Amino acid sequence: MSLKVLGISDLQVSKTPGDVLITYSLGSCIGLTVYDPVAKVGGMVHYMLPLSKIAPEKAKAKPGMFADTGVPLLLTKVLELGGAKDRLIVKAAGGSQLMDQNKVFNIGERNYLVLRKLLWKNNILIKAEDVGGNYSRTLRLEIDTGYTTIKTREGESEL
Repeated sequence: MSLKVLGISDLQVSKTPGDVLITYSLGSCIGLTVYDPVAKVGGMVHYMLPLSKIAPEKAKAKPGMFADTGVPLLLTKVLELGGAKDRLIVKAAGGSQLMDQNKVFNIGERNYLVLRKLLWKNNILIKAEDVGGNYSRTLRLEIDTGYTTIKTREGESEL
């Protein structure tokens, strides 16, 4: 097993048997996994902000930082590795309100809404999700099987 750790604003794809993609500390950020069970190709992005228009230069250097640049890039890279759009299994986690209890900025909620809009425009549905609340999550994807888990303070479970 080869563990590939994604930090904030990271994006990775793989079709290497034994690879496991994992990202920690999803607060208001969103972790998105995309997996094709036939091609056995998958990927993950850990984005922190909804729209790149606030910092186009950062989006160019680090497209995984934003939903509107990171999500399309993740989909493109999975398809380039042999994934098919109609077979994709998409799962999302994060979008919580950790440091914004009064919902002044609503970053977590906005991150999730932009994600839903992007996927809807691409005719892609989310199969499973664990979003919102006020706690942190760890998201993990096994490339061999597509097995996806979410870990919270309550424990670990399949997503």
